[in-house]
Amino acid sequence: MKSSTIIKTTFAIIFFQQIAFSQETKKETAPPQYTIENCVNHFEIDKAKRTKVGYQYWFADKDFTQENTLKMSIVEPGKSTHAPHHHPEEEFFYILEGTAEFYLDGKTVTAGPNTSFYCPPNAEHGISNAGKTDLKYLVIKKDLR
Repeated sequence: MKSSTIIKTTFAIIFFQQIAFSQETKKETAPPQYTIENCVNHFEIDKAKRTKVGYQYWFADKDFTQENTLKMSIVEPGKSTHAPHHHPEEEFFYILEGTAEFYLDGKTVTAGPNTSFYCPPNAEHGISNAGKTDLKYLVIKKDLR
């Protein structure tokens, strides 16, 4: 055999071994076992993730649920979690405390507790704290990742 053929053959063998190994390591893990202990989730501030504008607390994330997520965000006065943006997933926001300013496709609305805000897929949207106290809201989203 020519040395170039041997090199190509060796390369092909290594390439396919890497693909096989990659597929083995990417196998889906078994879904979580759902019990009363892990299906009840009470908010605890020490388990919340600190962000630059407040906190985030995942009641249910994509690793626990079947694509649906439930997160509570707490945003300090005058701040927002991020600039208006869009993504393929729809989102549903529910205000628990404080005053929110919702942005959707160029228009804004200010609202308080017990108000919901639906954001359709790919719509430009955002939420910010328009009040003088912390804004606390829930985000329900189907995670397509």
